[in-house]
Amino acid sequence: MAVAPVPLWAVCVLRVALATVYFQEEFLDGERWRNRWVQSTNDSQFGHFRLSSGKFYGHKEKDKGLQTTQNGRFYAISARFKPFSNKGKTLVIQYTVKHEQKMDCGGGYVKIFPADVDQKNLNGKSQYYIMFGPDICGFDIKKVHVILHFKNQYHSNKKSIRCKVDGFTHLYALVLRPDLTYEVKIDGQSIESGDIEYDWNLTSLKKMEKSSAESKDWDQAKDDKSQDWEKHFLDASANKPSDWNSELDGDWQAPMLQKPPYQDGLKPEGIDKDVWLHQKLKNTHYLTEYDLSEFENIGAIGLELWQVRSGTIFDNFLITDDEEYAENFGKATWGETKGPEREMDAIQAKEEVKKAREEDEEELLMGRFGGHDKGFQRFHRRDEF
Repeated sequence: MAVAPVPLWAVCVLRVALATVYFQEEFLDGERWRNRWVQSTNDSQFGHFRLSSGKFYGHKEKDKGLQTTQNGRFYAISARFKPFSNKGKTLVIQYTVKHEQKMDCGGGYVKIFPADVDQKNLNGKSQYYIMFGPDICGFDIKKVHVILHFKNQYHSNKKSIRCKVDGFTHLYALVLRPDLTYEVKIDGQSIESGDIEYDWNLTSLKKMEKSSAESKDWDQAKDDKSQDWEKHFLDASANKPSDWNSELDGDWQAPMLQKPPYQDGLKPEGIDKDVWLHQKLKNTHYLTEYDLSEFENIGAIGLELWQVRSGTIFDNFLITDDEEYAENFGKATWGETKGPEREMDAIQAKEEVKKAREEDEEELLMGRFGGHDKGFQRFHRRDEF
């Protein structure tokens, strides 16, 4: 009996069901966002956010997000979710950012925090796990930050990843996989990828740690073996003399051989360092001690940044373990409104050009027909003095 093919929609539903969504925010319920997001009160001068779709958009409601509102300010706001660990799982961080003001200097990145972060006191010194997203300042800095917290230090990706610098909405995604590979996407396109161990300059740190651990274990083995070595200084081939009288002469002992004592560099008999280390590490979970992209207590996402000129809009936040779900979510949000957004901007630009031309023509006409009157009025004002 032939088996009917599984419809595509069923596959998609199954895929969504298998995905774990840790956090998702689209700001579709109006001002209720204030119940989920906490503004930091660490500094009274922190800038404030409002919900806005901006001056131009693809959909007035769907494109509403958190918009910075004050120039020359630091901003700090965050939202919690149920804590989780990404150990052994893929981690995808995705969101949209729109520098409607055409950013001259300021951040557009997000930070992922441990669950115990103090939201009310969130500031630049608050520990975070991951920092990801665009940063623009002048002609020199136009980059995508990817910073990971590892062994109590922050480590930046050594590759230069360029961000978008126009005034449209863009989709940013970071993928960290359990095989220690990563990928950075902008607008659904992969723009950088590689190995976390190498692209974060962590290989030297990892090798140093490994070398230290190996040396420690090897030194211990040498100490243990040297003790065995000392025990074998007696001549095992010697025989007790036939005229030995145990009652008169005591217990007989084989004579000591003139072997040198154990020294560093003199290999103990029956052991090879390379073979020993291979056997020692073969069945251990050594690499788990050096995980570079696993975080045990992820529990908050936030915006902690500085902007010279405000107006940036943040929207469509997503944290999940499923790359396909993130891709589909991006298409259903940014993908649906990116085209209409550019169309609206183009229409507004034409209207502005038309208005400017009309104003120029009006000023020209006023100068041509009203210039004598203006000059006469200026003459009489001067004459009054």
